[in-house]
Amino acid sequence: MLHKISAGVVTKSPDPVRPYLLLMRLDRPTGYVLYLLPGLWAVVFASGHRPDLLSVAAIAVAAVLIRGFACASNDVTDREIDARVARTVGRPVAAGTISVRNGILWGAAQALAALLVLLLANVETALVALATYPLIVAYPFMKRFFFWPSGFLGLVMSTYVFVGWTAATGNTDYPPAVYGLYAAGTFWTMVHDAIYSHQDKEFDRKIGVRSSALLFGGATKAWLSLFVVLSVAGVLWAGSLTSIGWAFYAVVVLAAAYLAHLLFRVDLDDPKACWDTFVANTNYGWIVLAAVIAGQFT
Repeated sequence: MLHKISAGVVTKSPDPVRPYLLLMRLDRPTGYVLYLLPGLWAVVFASGHRPDLLSVAAIAVAAVLIRGFACASNDVTDREIDARVARTVGRPVAAGTISVRNGILWGAAQALAALLVLLLANVETALVALATYPLIVAYPFMKRFFFWPSGFLGLVMSTYVFVGWTAATGNTDYPPAVYGLYAAGTFWTMVHDAIYSHQDKEFDRKIGVRSSALLFGGATKAWLSLFVVLSVAGVLWAGSLTSIGWAFYAVVVLAAAYLAHLLFRVDLDDPKACWDTFVANTNYGWIVLAAVIAGQFT
């Protein structure tokens, strides 16, 4: 449903605007849902069963904008690589429908807008988000120099846990539970990004781009099974450090079973299956959020 709504907005937008909506991947909402969800976990953990709705709305809107900033940064940096990969050749900067200069300006505008939105929660939240921006800009370069870019991506995407916690509490004195959620988000990102990277592994091999698909090869599912365990362990550890109720643990078990099922069934040599499984990963995040909410009422 969300995908259809987002795609409809992009399709019906005026011609001059459409490339900029495509640059921020507004037609592909999976990315910003994956980025947002760990932040929502943190908000509910921190605020209990009565989270401040303004703070929730602020981090939701900001997640779309920060993800748009990240996409612009990625596409400007990767424009020559994208032009050589079938799946990405039509991206606006690679295709030349948006200039490098305008791509940078559009990304910067979204980054600034996100900070202004987060000020609605509190100043500290905006400052925490700002501190993550250098990591976001650095990520595209990791595919050139770092043997495991997905590992770095996990560390970057999961910083939204700290944004969410700060939005709910107004301070940066993080308890250990926050780091459990951060670990959970990091290892979950390593799972879904590795599956995503298998779509392009043949192109990556030809042009020399590093990815989890090439790093793990035939052992991908074995490695990702470990990351599934570590992600679930991070969630459970966070819960054990709070007074959350029994229903939390019961629903987390369901989340673990679902994520394991996705990993078991995916055909890593089928690009469509990889994409569908990447999208389905959002359900794991929603189930974990449901677990946190259920735990606040039991």
